Order: sequence, then structure tokens, then C-alpha cells
Amino acid sequence: REFSSVWSINCLVLALLCTWALCNAQSDSDSPKIQLRLAGEKRKHYEGRVEVLYDGEWGTVCDDDFSIYAAQVVCRELGFMDAVSWLPSAKYGRGEGRIWLDNLHCTGSEKSLAQCESNGFGVSDCKHSEDVGVVCSQKRIPGFKFIRNQGLNVQVEDVRIRATYSNRKRIPITEGFVEVKDGGKWRQICSEEWTQMNSRVICGMYGFPDEKNINIRPYKLLAKRRKKNYWGFSVNCTGNEADLSDCKLGREIELRGNNTCRKGMPTVVSCMPGRGFAPSFLLFLQQPLVRLRGGALIGEGRVEVLKNGEWGTVCDDKWNIRAATVVCRELGFGSAKEALSGAKMGQGIGSVHMNEVECSGFEKSLTECHFNRDSVGCSHEEDAAVKCNVPAMGFNTRLRLSGGRNPSEGRVEVLAERNGSLVWGTVCSDSWGTMEAMVVCRQLGLGFANHAFQETWYWQGDSSSQAVVMSGVRCSGTEMTLDQCLHHGKHVICPNGGGRFAAGVSCTLTAPDLVLSAQVVEQTTYLEDRPLYALQCAQEERCLSTTSDNADPTSYRRLLRFSSQIHNNGLSDFRPRASPHSWVWHECHRHYHSMEVFTYYDLLSLNGTKVAEGHKASFCLEDTYCDEGIQKRYECANFGSQGITVGCWDTYRHDIDCQWIDITDVKPGDYILQVVINPNYEVAESDYTNNVMKCRSRYDGHRIWTYNCHIGETNALRTHFLL
Repeated sequence: REFSSVWSINCLVLALLCTWALCNAQSDSDSPKIQLRLAGEKRKHYEGRVEVLYDGEWGTVCDDDFSIYAAQVVCRELGFMDAVSWLPSAKYGRGEGRIWLDNLHCTGSEKSLAQCESNGFGVSDCKHSEDVGVVCSQKRIPGFKFIRNQGLNVQVEDVRIRATYSNRKRIPITEGFVEVKDGGKWRQICSEEWTQMNSRVICGMYGFPDEKNINIRPYKLLAKRRKKNYWGFSVNCTGNEADLSDCKLGREIELRGNNTCRKGMPTVVSCMPGRGFAPSFLLFLQQPLVRLRGGALIGEGRVEVLKNGEWGTVCDDKWNIRAATVVCRELGFGSAKEALSGAKMGQGIGSVHMNEVECSGFEKSLTECHFNRDSVGCSHEEDAAVKCNVPAMGFNTRLRLSGGRNPSEGRVEVLAERNGSLVWGTVCSDSWGTMEAMVVCRQLGLGFANHAFQETWYWQGDSSSQAVVMSGVRCSGTEMTLDQCLHHGKHVICPNGGGRFAAGVSCTLTAPDLVLSAQVVEQTTYLEDRPLYALQCAQEERCLSTTSDNADPTSYRRLLRFSSQIHNNGLSDFRPRASPHSWVWHECHRHYHSMEVFTYYDLLSLNGTKVAEGHKASFCLEDTYCDEGIQKRYECANFGSQGITVGCWDTYRHDIDCQWIDITDVKPGDYILQVVINPNYEVAESDYTNNVMKCRSRYDGHRIWTYNCHIGETNALRTHFLL
């Protein structure tokens, strides 16, 4: 009888558990079956407009009552760990079709967006201008089981090119088996339906502009000896996708153990490295008609194109990931990670050469894409920019910063070979400056140099890395690694030794960018004759030719005068490197000079020889005028802070002292007027190529004509595209 009662109780408990489980199953099954995707332009693969597949039709979600909790549900349903943010008002563009969900209320714990409270599917008073978007964390949920339907985009945790054992030490890795991580495991892709377009996308993701043919025989032999774990789907890429997640899921593969993929083998790709990443024996004779400027890292920057010998920018109207990918591949990088608008990499100068660019994605150059020749309505506030995929070169494994207060500063230590082994050591600080620091920061992926330090005694680095292993470093600033700069090699020469005189840097992700107005110089140039006795202050500041030292005070000096208007186009303020306590007071002009040398004014012969020098020893830096909506921050009066704010300019009128070149001893003829800003690179900038301005000048002994003023290098002799 006792046994019978215990059995009855167990049956009752079991029945209750079954009823509870059935109810929960029914509640889950009661939720409509939906699928989600992220869509829209100018986006990364983990962000976009939220779109819902319901009743066989794709639609959008309204932003009314949407919250971060709803974004978390969306991101987790798509296989991402979490949500970072959400964006209302169709920030990723307006969708099409039905607006399936409105007035969503989620707690964040729901397994599907369909389980959140709402008005019901298709019940909405919204317009597509209210389509909501989300930004998910980049990290995928390990072992996440994605919903797979043919025609949907590929969704996996990760993708890799797995090199063979003999090739794993090669840098960069350009070929190997393609593997995807799905369900927490790495799996091969069957080659039966693999195409060249698929390879093109994989290579682009890994920073390579092109794919190439490969001898698959050794890989076939290797695959026969290995245990295979195939992925259950094929891939269908068109070739112009920036990422595998943009490709469509192909046919489902029947997994039959060793009989899977009998007509094929694990897919192998081989990629062609671009300029800058290729072995030295590969030559790239044709220079691209596109360049990047203002970017903090390798493979990113403002897009500039060459037209009729002059560089100009691209307007961001219709700018998208396809056009950005064409730029990246043209420059020897892979596909684009991001297409940026709104001058996110700083404003350019000169003309806007291209507008409303539309590319198929297969063009060899951006100049082959369709575009509008009319850039009316476009300003440099709309300059387009890109971030490209670059190969994994291991640059940051050969260089490190030690002892700093944060990861972006410290003593520079390099990995060098000594006595047959690799050891860490310091860099001699003799000749160490901003250009060298720029290369270090770029190599480490830390952006621009903020400061270059020649003494680092206050940073206690690794005690085993005190020895100097690199000296005589001279960089142009364009190198990708410090060892590409000129240096003494294995024969270290460092008179001051290492220790406290080891080189150091601090890095930043933003930098100023000063640009002189060539138009203002051209329009304000004129000659003035002034008696020497009226130029006492200028003579003290060495703004006159050396012949004035022995000249009669009653004699006259002939001065070539002009105005300078210097604009900060960058993303951070231009600040003098010297701290206020070291600024120099000039009694004549009654203000402090915060930089020892800020500009050079020179008159050159047509072959580049200096014939007159108007050395502007130093300036007082302040905001004279600012763009609309920007507040002035710097002024010289009363020992104020000095600098030039982003969006402001410092103007030096033609009628102030030292705003000239002394041409008293110059003979009549044709010359070049040259102005160089920040000539000693004392302050780091995002772009130094626009720091030089040159004008043609003709002097007849009485009058002077200045014309054809331009900023930066000219390329009149290079091939240019016709618009």
C-alpha cells in the first residue's frame, strides 16, 4: 500500500511537469515564426536597419517605443552577444514593403522579437522614415545555431584562411583552406559549387585586392590524409560584396561522413597581395589615380582623386560600401570595412572632383565608376572617406611601448636579432622626432603621434630591454614600419647611450591639419619700400635679409608683403608643443611666441635655389575667425592659451611686422614664392602634404605679379583621367 501511494505521488508530479512543459512549448510555439536581418547602406555587417521576414514577406520595424532591450533581443536573435545601441529615424535608409512591428515593448529576456509585446504584425501608423536600426557587438555567440534558409545571407561565427603547416610562418598568409566557425567548431566548405567570385570576397575580407589561380594538387593530397568536418551549406557570392556575411546562402549540402563532397574537396583560396604588402620582386609600375589622406591607421582616410594634375575630393552623395571597396582594391588593400561620409576623416582642400558616385564593385579604378560631373551643392563638409581591410602583417609583434601611463604612450622597444637570437631593446633618441614617432604609432595601430620624446627616464620600461638595438633612425613619415626607415642597421651608434635618452612616443587617434589659403596669398601680394630705421623690431626678430645688418639706417628695404590665412581642417586643435612657461616674450610686439619656428617664407629661383628669405621665426597662435557655430578658444592677449581650434583660422594681415619677404637684393626675373607651415614638424598633423604653398612670381624691378598659387605637390606631368 505504501509503495502504491508513493507511485501515485510520482505519477502526479510527472503529470504536472509534463503539463508545465507542454504549456511552455505551446507558448513558444504560439509566437509567430519570424526571421531577422540587418540591411541598409553605409554600414558594417553587425549594424543596420532591422528587417523582419513574416508570412513570406520582408518588412521593417518602427522606432516608436523601441528601446535598448528590444535591440538586445534583435542582436541575440542574429547571433551577436549583445547590443551596443539603436538608431531611430531611418538612419540606415528607408526600407520597403510592410512595417511589420510597431510600439514594441521588450524586457530583453525574450528569445525572439516576436515574443515582445506590440500592436500586432502589420498594425502600424508609421512611415519608413521611422524605420529603426541597431548596432550589435562584434562578438558572436559561441556555438550559436543560425536559422538557415536558402537565399538568406551567410551567418557564421567567424571565417579564416587556414594555411598549411609549411606556410604558417609566411607573412602575410595569402593562401590556404577556407574554414567557417559554426556551432563552435571550425568547418571546411565543399568546393563543388565554389566560384571565383566567392574567392574574391574571401581575399577582400583578408586585405587582398585580388584572388589568383592555385595548384590544388598538394592541397588535395593533404586533404585526403586529414579528417574532414564539412559545413552544411554552399555559398553564393556575386563578387562585389565587402564581406562573406553579405553573400547569399547557397544549396544545403548533405552531410554523409566520408562520402560528403565526393566530387570536390575542402575549398582552397589563393590571394594576391597589393602594393606595400607584396614581396619586393613584384613591381607595380602604374600609380593609382586615387589616394587616402587624413586617416589615423593604415588603409583608411579621406578619398582624393587626381584630375588635370590637381588632387580633389569626392562628395558623399550616394557614397556606399561598393564605391569604397573599389577605392580600397585600387590602392592595394582588400574590400572596404566602412564607407564614411560627412568628412569623418577631416576636410580636404581644392575642388570636389566627383559627386554621386555609383560603382558596380568590379571597376579597376574609382574613375571608371559612373558619377556626376557637377558638384554644385557639395562642400568639403561632405568629403567621402573609407576604412579598408588590410592584411595581417604582424607589425605590432615587432614593436612595443613600455612603461607608459596608458597603452598609447611609452618608451619605444623593438625586437632585433643579436647573436643569433631575438631580443627586445631600445631605440637611440638622437635625431628622434615627430616623423619617426608617426611611424611607430601607425605600426602599432595607435593612430598619429602626439609627441616624440628624446628622454624617457620617467618611464620605467622592461629592465631586460635596456640595451640600444637601433640607432640613426630617419623616417619620411610614409613608412609602415620603423625598420623600413633609414637606420644604422646592426652597427649601433648612440653617443648618449640608451637609458634615460631612449626614444619614446605618445599617440592619439585624432590630429590637426593646417592648410594655408593660396587664394588669400595670391590676392594680397604687393611691394612696399620702408626705411630701415622703422623696422627695428623686425630686424631684432631676424625678419630682414642679412645685408640689412650693415646697411645705413636711412636706407630703404623693399618688402614683398602678403596676408596668411591658416585654417585647421583636422579633427583636433593645433596646440604648440612647448608649455607656456617656456614661451618667449617679444618686447617689441608685446606678446608671447609659443613656437620657435612656425612658417618659412622664401623666394626661390625656378630651379629651387633660395634668392630671398623671409624667415618667420615664430607666431602667436590664436583663433582670428571661426566657421559658423564654432566658438573661439585661443587668443594671444593677456598671456592667453595659444592654438588654432578645429574649424577656425589664424590670419596674419599683410600690414603687420614680418609678414613679408625682404627682396631688396633680388634682381628682376621669374621666381617661385614658397610658404611652408610647421616646417620642422614640431607639431604632429594628419597630413603634411598640404603644408606647402607655391606661387609663380614675376618681378620687373618695380612691380611684382603673383599667380598660379597652389597647395601641396603638383602632378601636372602624371597621367590623369578626363572628366
